Amino acid sequence: MFTINICSHFSAAHRLDGYNGSCANVHGHNWKVRLSLECKKTDSIGMTIDFKVLKKQFEKILSDFDHKYLNDLEVFSNNNPTSEFIAKIIFEKASTLLNNSNCEVKEVEVWESEKYSVVYSADETYISSSRHKGE
Repeated sequence: MFTINICSHFSAAHRLDGYNGSCANVHGHNWKVRLSLECKKTDSIGMTIDFKVLKKQFEKILSDFDHKYLNDLEVFSNNNPTSEFIAKIIFEKASTLLNNSNCEVKEVEVWESEKYSVVYSADETYISSSRHKGE
């Protein structure tokens, strides 16, 4: 099994409704994001996935957030745009674009600062049971 990682970033503003503190005010972050894929095998030239392809898809996902006021985005209409929820949304979007018979999104890590990050990975029990339903 191979673990493939790619990192990038986006800048955006948000506020946290219901938060008792300064994060209730509009403020911004330069979020760093790491996407991790688990791949089973390499192709005939020894690659699991072309980093150029991965980079293009990853940048496409992050462009939905870059230089935006996250609270205005439809995806956050029912949830605060916390680092936790951002990681979950990126995981879901990446899974839709990148999962195939060889590679699967393993986790997404989102840093809102140099000191703080959150990692989101799917519930393995749910993935296993949902895979069996479709097979």
